[in-house]
Amino acid sequence: MVKLDRYIGTQVLFAILTVLGIIVSLALLFAFIDELGDLDDAYSLKEVAYYVMLTTPRRVYEMLPMAALIGCLIGLGSLASSSELTIMRAAGVSLGRIVWAVMKPMLALLLVGILIGEYLAPWSENQAQAGRAMAQGGGDAQSAKRGLWHRQGDEFVHINAVQPNGVLFGVTRYQFDDQRHMLSSSFAKRAHYQGDHWQLEEVTTTVFRGRTTEVIDAPSEPWAVELNPQLLGTVVLEPEALSVTGLWGYIHYLADQGLNNGRYWLAFWTKVLQPLVTAALVLMAISFVFGPLRSVTLGQRVFTGVLVGFVFRIAQDLLGPSSLVFGFSPLFAVLVPAGICALAGVWLLRRAG
Repeated sequence: MVKLDRYIGTQVLFAILTVLGIIVSLALLFAFIDELGDLDDAYSLKEVAYYVMLTTPRRVYEMLPMAALIGCLIGLGSLASSSELTIMRAAGVSLGRIVWAVMKPMLALLLVGILIGEYLAPWSENQAQAGRAMAQGGGDAQSAKRGLWHRQGDEFVHINAVQPNGVLFGVTRYQFDDQRHMLSSSFAKRAHYQGDHWQLEEVTTTVFRGRTTEVIDAPSEPWAVELNPQLLGTVVLEPEALSVTGLWGYIHYLADQGLNNGRYWLAFWTKVLQPLVTAALVLMAISFVFGPLRSVTLGQRVFTGVLVGFVFRIAQDLLGPSSLVFGFSPLFAVLVPAGICALAGVWLLRRAG
């Protein structure tokens, strides 16, 4: 039985990794083509390729559920097409045994996915964003095309580029009073973290005094703000690219600042529950092979897997933002599509058994 489990697991794992490689390669190609629109003298083809390659871990993590669904259909489907599954069942191998043989390598794959999503993907995405921002002119004046916005109290901040080593480039600050009247605006070319504050360099500040303004230039100036390099490394990334621990810390930081953190809660539950979501999709794929897709061609299985995967993704993409708009729990938005897949898989397997 150990050899049989290993044989089934190897077939399915190889199919999943093959599908994952194809999907990620296509995603990287499309991302590369999309970035070509931003080419200029500073942001060259080399920087574009470097940026796209650094986003590979994030794309692997994001594509894992889809690859698991399609790969499982192909791997088990090939065994069904050659009548090997039929022989196994005739020899007395139970359906539960085959399901467990498929799930064992999936557990290892899910563990690798968790490690990628928690450690490798956030780090590489941070490097990618920092490198692209610097190549596009991190120390220049504020640009709507790049950088990030952040608010703390009555101060609104725009930063062109955030380096992982605690250096900021192109820091623009707008200070308002309680009536939302602008008190001052300033621009600093660089900022270095000093342990408990940021030290701004080459600062130009415009102070608004009624109908007059005053421009003050300073070579250096302290900036007391609660943002530290770790938090800024979180702010610069999209919620979907953050680690679970990074999301947890930033969710509570936003709550302390009185800011909306719904989008980050959605990303948090999506990442926490991704192993369960992937397992539900795999369970449904197994049920398809023993049920409605028992005797169809490989092309039909691939088409079914892609179709189910897209429907699942659309359901997630609709329910997630809907939870932010209508105010129901993001946890519910993540669990509903996965629960439907798991229930459908269990029902089909019970019919096949």
